[in-house]
Amino acid sequence: MNDTRTFSLRPAEPRDVEAIVSLITDLAVFENLTHLLRVTPDTLRPHLFGERPAAEAMVAEVPGAAGSSEVVAFALFFTNFSTFLALPGLYLEDLYVKPAHRGDGIGEALLKRLAQTAVERGYGRFEWCVLDWNEDAIRFYRRMGADLMPQWRLCRVAGDALQSFGAASAATR
Repeated sequence: MNDTRTFSLRPAEPRDVEAIVSLITDLAVFENLTHLLRVTPDTLRPHLFGERPAAEAMVAEVPGAAGSSEVVAFALFFTNFSTFLALPGLYLEDLYVKPAHRGDGIGEALLKRLAQTAVERGYGRFEWCVLDWNEDAIRFYRRMGADLMPQWRLCRVAGDALQSFGAASAATR
């Protein structure tokens, strides 16, 4: 950890949406998934700060010039539910730290803050996914005590397949 760097964590505010979208874009580049990227500040804002928010975000910022600050990391999360535990859980959708600020403890601090949030809210678990090729992240998560669940596979229906599947389901009622 680089102890010369300082940062602070806080819940995201509407003024952070453009910075979060920029970080999401950086994450898509890192994961080689830019072909899936559709997010804009206008499409994200209502899901974080609208009438019925679907997700929450936490940001990390570092001091900038002349008293300003820069958002250098984010974690976007939402509530899920465990039927077995009969308790809500916290699901981390994405966490990203700008490369220049990796090793400063920001990722660990964000994960610990989210774990604390889950505990404070009385949730039964805190979970997320990691790409199988991201060995650095896998080692990091294991060091923090996370269990990787190799017997589970993520299933997804999206885009045209979702539209088709949803239309077919509605037609068969």
